[in-house]
Amino acid sequence: MSNVVELQVNRENYHETRIVELQSAPLNENQIRVQIDKFALTSNNVSYAVSGDMIGYWNYYPAEAPYGKVPVWGFASVIESQSDHIKVGERIWGFLPMANQTVLTVGKVFDDNFMDATPYRQELPILYNQYRRTQGEPEFLQNYDDERSLLFPLFMTSFLIYDFLKDNDFFGAKQVLIGSVSSKTGFGLAKLIHNDKEADVKVVGMTSSRNVEFVEKLGCCDQVVVYGDEDKIDRNQNAAYVDMSGNAQLTEKLHNQFGDRLVNSCLVGATHWEERRQVDQQLPGARPTFFFAPAQITKRNKEWGPGVVIQKAMIAAAGLSDAIKGDLLVEQITQADQTADIWRDMLDNKVAPNRGIMVKFE
Repeated sequence: MSNVVELQVNRENYHETRIVELQSAPLNENQIRVQIDKFALTSNNVSYAVSGDMIGYWNYYPAEAPYGKVPVWGFASVIESQSDHIKVGERIWGFLPMANQTVLTVGKVFDDNFMDATPYRQELPILYNQYRRTQGEPEFLQNYDDERSLLFPLFMTSFLIYDFLKDNDFFGAKQVLIGSVSSKTGFGLAKLIHNDKEADVKVVGMTSSRNVEFVEKLGCCDQVVVYGDEDKIDRNQNAAYVDMSGNAQLTEKLHNQFGDRLVNSCLVGATHWEERRQVDQQLPGARPTFFFAPAQITKRNKEWGPGVVIQKAMIAAAGLSDAIKGDLLVEQITQADQTADIWRDMLDNKVAPNRGIMVKFE
């Protein structure tokens, strides 16, 4: 059997990684072994590490403490199967480890997807247990490959946040403040709101000075504000705040600046994870709450029918991907140690927002 190569991250010190090589284990009934063809490494994965204990991301692919496997989105091919329904040669897309191969347990099977039935994963958010069978999907998706791993999970989250805000009439806000708007989830949300002619709200994007030109080029914000200049935002208009940065100091500053005019405070990402700390729940304005995408999916599944919201999110993601295709520089990484270097750069905010990192361990 071939060896498994994995990149693991110290859960107590994210900058510390190790490359682990193991012998492949024999498959049990209903298990499949997949070769990971490619996966994306984005700031989203940093958020998975930071919120890994709270949401359970570390538990999808357990590792020996203190190390863990940060999940990523990517494509894989079935190279061995003990399932009657998933055959060798099938290609899938979904939640994978940073590795060259892994083992999944096939549960419920549908024409275009199957569910992982590994017992310990059943207590985790079901969204990440679904694997798409690419040959059973709509033809338009076949035209998106790197974009699907790099952008779709982020832009689908953008859509779900947008849908959540619109579903609640933007909580009466006249402006939506987006922290770390240069992040893909951030500018995806900005574009969806900005392009919605029925959304009577101003989009205010906050970013670092080095990313202002990139954000302005996207044309997704009515106002771009550099960190430190938050007092330039109109505090006399009700505001909803979407925090992609995980920067508690910024959150507290905005709450104190707007007071009761901050009508919603939504915590999403952690691009500034090193500045992350517990947000004071006694702040003026709306109570900061963590946005949990599966909750919005569950709500819409009940209202619209199963799978409709995901289909809408994927269509939105495809449109957003098309809009920035010319600005995205895709890089192919083939070594685990190179991947570890990029991971540390992402932790330190050294990866430009227009870089797209695709990885395949050779």
